[in-house]
Amino acid sequence: MALKYFVLTIAILAVVTSISHASDPSPLQDFCVAVEDSKSAVFVNGKFCKDPKDVTADDFFRPGLNVPGNTSNQLGSVVIAVNVNNLPGLNTLGISLARIDFAPYGLNPPHTHPRGTEVLVVLEGTLYVGFVLSNPGPNMKNKLFTKILHPGDVFVFPIGLIHFQFNVGKTKAVAFAGLSSQNPVVITIANAIFGSDPPINDDVLAKAFQVDKKVVDYLQSQFWWDNN
Repeated sequence: MALKYFVLTIAILAVVTSISHASDPSPLQDFCVAVEDSKSAVFVNGKFCKDPKDVTADDFFRPGLNVPGNTSNQLGSVVIAVNVNNLPGLNTLGISLARIDFAPYGLNPPHTHPRGTEVLVVLEGTLYVGFVLSNPGPNMKNKLFTKILHPGDVFVFPIGLIHFQFNVGKTKAVAFAGLSSQNPVVITIANAIFGSDPPINDDVLAKAFQVDKKVVDYLQSQFWWDNN
């Protein structure tokens, strides 16, 4: 199993590296290990660079992706991200990784990564995945692309587009995702719209979704789970 995870991770990173130029800028040095302390450091890509003489192998290392995440939540899924915030050696390298665990019928809800393309590969289980294109011309609907994925299948979600993954099986599912940004961030659509702080004016949402304000008020009163 350990070898499987290793080979899978290398494959994802190889694919994402080939497309990473479309997002984060290329580095101008071998590395820029992120550090919070600004003393004796240079600011690059939103992070301070650690003094090269103080850099160690641990700055490029993070264990634990072999450990399943806790899916005991309303969505039945959890995302374990590896990005510049917890692996400082990724700074300026234009790449990151995530493990996604699904309970039976668990969902990684519609969301978007504004800064990165995502390449997903399924390791266990069966996932129904898809993404929606940006707004088309007048009197046209946003086109939806979907696919059922099995172990070993790969699917790509273009940068910035709304996408989702749903476990349609009766058993758990596991997938790994490579992203073409050191910090692609995530915007979960339902959370952002109905769980913002402060709340979006209900008149705005009622008109946007063409529903009664009571429906909007109900949705805004719910707890919107964040699986990241």
